[in-house]
Amino acid sequence: MMIFNAVSLTIPPQITNLDQILPPKERTFRAFTFRPTEEYRVILLGQDPYPTVGDANGLAFSVHKGQKLPRSLKNIFTELVDDIGCEMPSHGDLTSWAEQGVLLANSSLSVLEGQAGVHAKYWKEFTEHWIRDLGQGSKPLVWILWGAHAQSYQYLIGGHHKIISSAHPSPLSARRGFFGSKPFSKANNYLKTLGYAEINWCID
Repeated sequence: MMIFNAVSLTIPPQITNLDQILPPKERTFRAFTFRPTEEYRVILLGQDPYPTVGDANGLAFSVHKGQKLPRSLKNIFTELVDDIGCEMPSHGDLTSWAEQGVLLANSSLSVLEGQAGVHAKYWKEFTEHWIRDLGQGSKPLVWILWGAHAQSYQYLIGGHHKIISSAHPSPLSARRGFFGSKPFSKANNYLKTLGYAEINWCID
């Protein structure tokens, strides 16, 4: 079932006329363009895009190849290496995850430069809509909820889903429950129990 259409994928009116949102408006809904919703296997939910020009690219936690790795992404890669033994990635482009059916979404899809969280209230209705639709859908999914903002939407997710929660990979919280949480191996173990193919989390 495709729950995202031209109507639902609309930038909130409070943001429409702003010129300098991050990521750029043409990439606001990029996370939802890689696979049909029926092909999702993992939902990885973060907080909001990177508030630095050039970093946010429409996929949660991802940056374009050649871009300096933000500290949160460095922490994710540290955990990735420790968890499943991948080589340390040479770039921060997470497109390969999205192409495999991992929805890399933030609970807020835009920010202003240097102002993290500034648009969260405007995206709340949209975020509740898509999480409720997937969370109450019959297909069980693996949900990875990083941080309190992501976890605040857990009430919308039905009990037949598999949920992995931890602290956010931000430098402010990574040592308070993100490091050592093993989200990647846990996700693949859950996928196997659900009868789905595992995700190749290693990045070439």
